Amino acid sequence: MDDFVLLAGSANPGLARAIAAYLDHPLHQGETLRFSDGNLFVRVPTNVRGRDVFLVQGTAFPVNDNLVELLFWIDALERASAASVTAVIPYFSYAKGDKKDEPRVSIRARVCADAIEAAGADRVITMDLHAPQVQGFFTIPVDDLYALPVLCDTIRAADVPDLVVVSPDAGFAKKAKRYARRLGAPLAIADKERSDHTESATVVDLIGEVRGRTALIVDDFTVSAGTLTDAARVLVDRGAAAVLALVTHAPLTEQAVERLAASPIERLYVTDTVEAGPVELTDRIEVVSVAGLFGEAIRRIARRESVSVLFD
Repeated sequence: MDDFVLLAGSANPGLARAIAAYLDHPLHQGETLRFSDGNLFVRVPTNVRGRDVFLVQGTAFPVNDNLVELLFWIDALERASAASVTAVIPYFSYAKGDKKDEPRVSIRARVCADAIEAAGADRVITMDLHAPQVQGFFTIPVDDLYALPVLCDTIRAADVPDLVVVSPDAGFAKKAKRYARRLGAPLAIADKERSDHTESATVVDLIGEVRGRTALIVDDFTVSAGTLTDAARVLVDRGAAAVLALVTHAPLTEQAVERLAASPIERLYVTDTVEAGPVELTDRIEVVSVAGLFGEAIRRIARRESVSVLFD
């Protein structure tokens, strides 16, 4: 039942190794060449004819290179006569482009979904899509895993006192409520305004009581850390005793690391869905592995078992 092929592209080698270790299953490292003109070349390192293949290849930094590499891997596996190809995409970076919210713009997530299907993928496994409706852009099955159980276990192990969970905006409030319920903590909601596409927003108000408590800001991803740090300052102004933050995906920029260093956030918890980036993570940032969740999802799919029971 576990006679599948686990293959790693170049985007998430560490996570792929951790998934293989969790499954106690061989990992095949694909060959990726980058030519001087920017072209990519991929080669499947083993015979996959008639076998189910799980390809671990995210689309974090460099986003477009990794996305194109993902498409090339899927195509190569199809041409090598794999029985099925499941694209394991830990961070689906274009998921935020889920709608036409102004004139003459692309629905980028739909374009990416169409490309992945056209390349030949039979299934997608990803985690904490920024816009859950992106699943509907595919006609193939999409398993959107949740980092919540692993991240909440990390917070419990840290034994944080007087916890209050904070949503960084109204849009994330429903998901933040799940964190609050699982941690047995009250919920507060920050009111955020965004006026353009500069990856910055302003927190203008706070709904809920945080005075004397440890505030835990939760979100699905952060790039510039602007929302997190703005919210942290508002929380301190409202009397929070300490501020922590927790996000699933952290494709951080150099500006983000500088902002975090100057902010009241004592610790930022992130997962290992993003490995490469333009900056090194500081001691203030703790990486939590979600390899077990991906590994269990792969095992269950290979055995034709339910994935949703992982989150019941």
